[in-house]
Amino acid sequence: MIEFNLKTNSIELFKLLKVVNLVSSGGEGKEVVSKGYVKVDGNIEKRKRCKISAGQIVTFNEEIISVINQN
Repeated sequence: MIEFNLKTNSIELFKLLKVVNLVSSGGEGKEVVSKGYVKVDGNIEKRKRCKISAGQIVTFNEEIISVINQN
């Protein structure tokens, strides 16, 4: 499991995948999201710019990202 400490209110889904190094570029992040390879809170999410907030769980390629907000 990857814990991602969110420093703002939200992050776009494709950017989150890039920041935690699960994809090599923003373009690749957009592609895997649009193809339905990413789940947010257990549901397939195809919106590349979906806003991810603290408390949400993102799953991609058998990796789980737990989004937290510790200030």
